[in-house]
Amino acid sequence: MSTWTLAYDKFTPEEEGLRETLTATGNGYFCSRGAAEWADAITDRVADPGSYYPGTYMHGGFNRLNTMMGGRPIANEDFVNLPNWLCLKLRIEDGEPFSLDSVEILSYRHELDVRNCVCARTVRFRDAAGRETTLASRRFVSMAKMHQAGLEWTITPENWSGRVEVTSGLEGRVLNWGVARYRELESNHLEPVSTGRVGKDGISLLVRTNQSRIYVAEAARTNVFDKDGKAVSAARGEHQTDGYVDQTLVFNVTEKQPVRVEKMVAFYTSRDSAISEPLVNAEVEIGQIGTFEEALRQHARAWAHLWETCDMELPKQDRAQLIVRLHISHVLQTCSPLTVDLDAGVPARGLNGESYRGHIFWDELYIYPFLNYRLPEITRSLLMYRYRRLDMARALAKAEGYKGAMFPWQSGTDGTEETQVVHLNPKSGKWDPDFSHHQRHVNAAIFYNIYQYYETTHDIEFLSAAGAEMLLEIARFWASIAHYNAERGKYEIHGVMGPDEFHETLYGSGEHGVRNNAYTNLMVAWICEIAGKVLGELPEGRRKSLRETLDISDDEVQLWADMSRKMFVPFHGDGLISQFEGYETLQELDWDAYRKKYDDIHRMDRVLKAEGDTPDRYKLAKQADTLMLWFLFPEKRLRAMIEGLGYEYKDDTARKNTDYYYDRCSHGSTLSLIVHADIEADLHPEASWKMFLDALESDVGDVQGGTTVEGIHMGVMAGTLDLIQRGYVGTEIRDDILYFNPTLTDHLDGLKFNMRFRGTPMAVELKGGTLTVTPEPGGAESLRIGVGDQVVDVRVGESQAFTL
Repeated sequence: MSTWTLAYDKFTPEEEGLRETLTATGNGYFCSRGAAEWADAITDRVADPGSYYPGTYMHGGFNRLNTMMGGRPIANEDFVNLPNWLCLKLRIEDGEPFSLDSVEILSYRHELDVRNCVCARTVRFRDAAGRETTLASRRFVSMAKMHQAGLEWTITPENWSGRVEVTSGLEGRVLNWGVARYRELESNHLEPVSTGRVGKDGISLLVRTNQSRIYVAEAARTNVFDKDGKAVSAARGEHQTDGYVDQTLVFNVTEKQPVRVEKMVAFYTSRDSAISEPLVNAEVEIGQIGTFEEALRQHARAWAHLWETCDMELPKQDRAQLIVRLHISHVLQTCSPLTVDLDAGVPARGLNGESYRGHIFWDELYIYPFLNYRLPEITRSLLMYRYRRLDMARALAKAEGYKGAMFPWQSGTDGTEETQVVHLNPKSGKWDPDFSHHQRHVNAAIFYNIYQYYETTHDIEFLSAAGAEMLLEIARFWASIAHYNAERGKYEIHGVMGPDEFHETLYGSGEHGVRNNAYTNLMVAWICEIAGKVLGELPEGRRKSLRETLDISDDEVQLWADMSRKMFVPFHGDGLISQFEGYETLQELDWDAYRKKYDDIHRMDRVLKAEGDTPDRYKLAKQADTLMLWFLFPEKRLRAMIEGLGYEYKDDTARKNTDYYYDRCSHGSTLSLIVHADIEADLHPEASWKMFLDALESDVGDVQGGTTVEGIHMGVMAGTLDLIQRGYVGTEIRDDILYFNPTLTDHLDGLKFNMRFRGTPMAVELKGGTLTVTPEPGGAESLRIGVGDQVVDVRVGESQAFTL
């Protein structure tokens, strides 16, 4: 098995959508699905999309449209499917345009070269006239030049000679059609602006989103070469219409003699920096791009540099190794060094699908840890996406009667709340109210992300300039949403939803949200503690100016201190933390009965609502909720937090809560396995390893029955990587010391990876019961590294081996 190649050796139409997602190619600026070049994009709402779904997406490519539902307009901001630059059509002699359903397939291979992020297909086929032909394609979206992409066809006539036609197009009439449950909504986001010819071998297209007014330009240069690289003479014809342009090249081929068709593409938008105008820049760019091979070499070199920083070597786990590298590739396709200068957040489903409408949720919580230790400049840039929307978060808080900053559950263009007010239940076919905007814990996640970035990098400049302001305004929000219960002597938070998502209310209460979600309340206690600490860490001048600018009084700081010691946490039974107050009064669900009745019960909320029932009645969860606490905090830290609030924490508290909630979780989110695997790394290592392998396969195997077709799950992909470094190698920062506490050393024997701690790169290796850490030049002169009770100052260029 190759640990660098994801490959499929048979064409299976029903799997094509999944494969398109997994073999997508992107560079952190724009990304294209791995659809076949001859496949037509969806341009008509009544057309049958067939097996293929070409799609190209970019950071920030949103557009808002209204759909009339029940006599009222429902607004949705969508991640726009942008013009399809892949279009290449093949016609042999006077036959029909090539497609897999019109020929006999003799051999087939579709793969992603993970190392170089190149999508390739090779098809050998026999047409109706008995002609046998091999068509091999390769393409990439350049990691070296953010506006460039390249596509190559190699056509080999195996038993014939004659004429071929290749049509190279740019299709701007595309619709958003990639998520079936959205298809009742308005989907036509683009309007044509212009098409044109560029020199003798180029074409160009300009479209505009019809609400957000983003101009998108593509230009393509197409040429033909023989096997020796010499230009092949081709007659050219053009066709232009509103939103579409193509160029047809007609040339002769000889039996057994391959010819290459190169299509080099430039992609620009009006959101880009340092440009004149998108179309002008795109047309200029295609005149400057080199050959396919030259551009591919630059692209491969850029990826090689990324792999030096980001690879994780698992020498004894071939299947896991392949998927780990696939996950790294997709994380970097979405968040790369080319993302740094963009106004970009992290779409929960990456840049290769339309699910969740490309919005930014709390999944950053799972994504940033991998980047923090390798490419922290990317994390910093992505956190600035939140900072630029801080005023909108303040406005959202004020509109709800709160203080500080309340970031939305779903964020898109400008930071308004993008959570839809209704959503389609595929089980029932009905549109149900959507209350998920009550998941205020996204604000806790943003706070956690900022502070973890600071802890890992000690970037005091970022903390002073932007980070602290967000942290303090989030703490202020939590102080305003909480209230003091004098009878309990505790602070409480009502009307929120936890990560569980299934419980929109306490059954029978008539209230929106639940009371005292344990995860939320404990996070708030921690937030209030850290907010005071951050004020103390700022330079005196910045601390003074920030307190004056935000009008932070001594009384407010004292309130945070009180909340850090007096948040209410509900318990029931013997040491069980209640997911929320009143949870113990709910009914148990007959899980076995539902497993027998339904093939898939991941989304028990949809199942129950389709039956006329509600998940609010039951002790169940979509994903880890209370258990998130053990995922985010080392157990010693969590114990101190709980005991600091005046509650008892026993030696078996983690085990009891883990077992209790695992039995009541449907794992309707792929993130859930990451959390459980992380916790079990210490409690039950073999169970953890199985969960890790299941999490690795979740997108590759599309375990949720069609969701990966709509876009990768960024959280689970990055989460598996963080699980290795934090769950299994036990990476933890404590008292400015980088600690390691490895587990599962048998499965991970030989593990190697590079990381960076506070500016200093290092190599980490786990082998033969020994952990070896080697700081490298480029940062501090030495690092303080701890394993167990042993703490050593390790100098740059020297290796320190710790016996486990």
